[in-house]
Amino acid sequence: MLRGLFDAAVAAADPARCLPAHLPDQPRGRTIVVGAGKAAAAMARSVEDHWRGDLQRLSGLIVTRYGHGVPTQRIEVVEAAHPAPDAAGQQAAARILEAVGGLSADDLVLVLLSGGGSALLAAPMAGITLEQKRAVTKALLASGAGIGEINCVRKHLSAIKGGRLALAAAPARVVTLAISDVPGDDLSTIASGPTVPDPTSCADALEIVDRYGIELPAVAREALVTGAAETPKASDPGFSRCESRVIATAQASLAAAAEAARTQGITPLVLGDAIEGEAREAARVLGGIALSCVAHGVPLAAPCVVLSGGETTVTVKGQGRGGRNAEFLLGLALALGGHPRIHAIACDTDGIDGSEDNAGALLLPDTPLRAMQTGIDLRRRLVENDAYSVFAALGDLVVTGPTRTNVNDFRAILIEAAEDSAAVEKQ
Repeated sequence: MLRGLFDAAVAAADPARCLPAHLPDQPRGRTIVVGAGKAAAAMARSVEDHWRGDLQRLSGLIVTRYGHGVPTQRIEVVEAAHPAPDAAGQQAAARILEAVGGLSADDLVLVLLSGGGSALLAAPMAGITLEQKRAVTKALLASGAGIGEINCVRKHLSAIKGGRLALAAAPARVVTLAISDVPGDDLSTIASGPTVPDPTSCADALEIVDRYGIELPAVAREALVTGAAETPKASDPGFSRCESRVIATAQASLAAAAEAARTQGITPLVLGDAIEGEAREAARVLGGIALSCVAHGVPLAAPCVVLSGGETTVTVKGQGRGGRNAEFLLGLALALGGHPRIHAIACDTDGIDGSEDNAGALLLPDTPLRAMQTGIDLRRRLVENDAYSVFAALGDLVVTGPTRTNVNDFRAILIEAAEDSAAVEKQ
């Protein structure tokens, strides 16, 4: 049942379903399709399948994560590394900038963006190398910084993000279609906002790297201190012919999962699409809500399911194999203590939990008992950030492969009715 809710959430964000209605009309001139993200290849294919014009006048290039490509006719698909950028992403970003240069006001640039685009559009600012950019990215990802903070820094150290792609395409019309993986669906944060004005500043980026103790190349620090790395703002005339649309969101996917629960007689409670903070701390809070449902019928009486989205973080201190969804579930297992009426699933809608091969995992009432019988110390594994290994050993990983969409994390905690639980125990 929980896996079915996750599948419903993913299906709601499928580019084949959510993109066609938002396609612009064919322009008088050329149409160049560019983009980046884990969903970008599926988005490109949806464009080709539903384009209301001459497909032969369509061309372009998008970059997606390794293993996330799909066959296309006119739009080239390049695969590159995520979450740390590589040379393939750098070359693709350079080609995208070249593709949108020299266009006229009669031309259209259709930009397809989704989560993962920040790493995949690797165009370091002048003076810093790809390896230096990789080092900064890795340090930020391990620091516990939120996605908005990470992307603020990325934008200011980039030659393509933070609105710079839109300025490179002027005077052509620029239409951006985005699948949101960020809390609040902020277009300036999705894939680090390459086609929208950036509301953050060099001072903001500098404060973030200093607060998390991130070491920067000397050239990058100087550019932030002097303001030389400042991103374009809303007053820039280069944005005058730009428009953006968010075509899929975490909230819409949560609503789809809630409806799927209702059809099975389970009352849903949607806590929202913007749950952030340390994964293990979020687990304690959501675990408390689940226990309250059992003990008091508040905020909902069983049978019910508590749904939430957003992006938690993991401050990496151990040497284990992790993933924020697996770490959330490991924290939840400790918070619930094997309660017989509570089950849960936590998965990333892109099919990849962090950098592992699973989307997430399942937590069952007997998870703590089975772990103990296997010789697994759950508390020690949490200290070591080794949640993946726990659920792999128990056979409770959820493995989907790339879903080719991304509206961030999906969490569902199912609270059974007392009579349902008693019937299962009797059997």
